[in-house]
Amino acid sequence: MKKLISALIVIGLSIGIAGCDKVGSESWCKKLEKKDKGDWTANELADYTKYCVLKMDPDAEE
Repeated sequence: MKKLISALIVIGLSIGIAGCDKVGSESWCKKLEKKDKGDWTANELADYTKYCVLKMDPDAEE
């Protein structure tokens, strides 16, 4: 049981660390620029265009 709990904690922490960059933030844009463009998803491309190229506010309501 301790191994299961430990594994869940490690998985939870790794997900939390991996997802710490908010979509549209400057750090998210820089992180995506380092990623091979062939590996971008359609959503990443759309968000990159909106927030990193067109400089739209990610916190603005649509």
